[in-house]
Amino acid sequence: MPVAKSRWAADLAPYQHPRLGSAIIQLATTLLPLAALFWLMYRLLDQYLLVLLLAVPAAGLLVRTFIIMHDCGHGSFFKSRRANEIVGWVTGVLTLTPFAQWRKDHAVHHASAGDLDRRGHGDIETMTVREYAALDARRRRRYRLVRNPFVMLGLGPIYLMLSQRRPLKGIPLNDLQHFSVWSTNAAIVAIAAGFSWWIGFGAFFAVYFPAIFLAASAGIGLFYAQHQFEDTYWHRHQEWDYATAAIHGSSYLKLHPVLQWFTGNIGLHHVHHLGPRIPNYNLERCHAENEMFHAATVLTLGEALRTLRFSLWDEANGRLIRFADFDADEKAGRQF
Repeated sequence: MPVAKSRWAADLAPYQHPRLGSAIIQLATTLLPLAALFWLMYRLLDQYLLVLLLAVPAAGLLVRTFIIMHDCGHGSFFKSRRANEIVGWVTGVLTLTPFAQWRKDHAVHHASAGDLDRRGHGDIETMTVREYAALDARRRRRYRLVRNPFVMLGLGPIYLMLSQRRPLKGIPLNDLQHFSVWSTNAAIVAIAAGFSWWIGFGAFFAVYFPAIFLAASAGIGLFYAQHQFEDTYWHRHQEWDYATAAIHGSSYLKLHPVLQWFTGNIGLHHVHHLGPRIPNYNLERCHAENEMFHAATVLTLGEALRTLRFSLWDEANGRLIRFADFDADEKAGRQF
């Protein structure tokens, strides 16, 4: 049953107030340990196995850095729009993400998540059973490749790093997104050049790349589990409802407190999708104090990993299915 906007908007209002002290503490406890870890990784380059082990917590801190940028994009990290713009751009550089371009595309994702007629913004490509059944063999292989977990989590991070180096198609030259992309690229080049001059490009790459690769892979996995679980929400536009899509089309990924800290509470994705202006540190309290959020699908980390097998939306039964399920149905002569 759709939740009336007048009700949920009022319920969420008390949680939508950024606190300067909390923002500063989050920045300090994220960026200072990240800098210290990078320094330690550099000092241990002659023991590269230790560097790779330290890349794991460094990746966690980069995920947390991305969540700070994410909150800045929603205007929920600081009260000041200017502060959100500055910190969003800086944290975007650190995570190789053009802030203004990402912010605009992410806003479209929030406005259309779960809408079958408006796919393609911030989504992992998802086809319906009927669409997949209509493909020829070559295009089926391509889609299976895109949805393969090893490709998605292994090559996906590289694709993201490269694809975000240029503006999205169709964006006018005078749009802020162009400045966002090219200013971010310029800053990345300047930082890489500076560290290459100081410690050498090989050392810089050996420290930063493992951490950003793991962070990007974890980010893709998080996003996948938060929208691609078996009984998620997808409807055609005329039947689509924003609040219902937020609560039933976004999972509550229950993580260990340490992982929840590193991921900036983004596992409470159902709360975030309904109230994107809620700072990340208020999401858990908002969930606990509002019964409407208790209807969300709860996933453990193990269950989240198992969502990687789901690949096609079965409109007839309202659930995601595996390629194996489709193959069995096709072999049995099911009409799609």
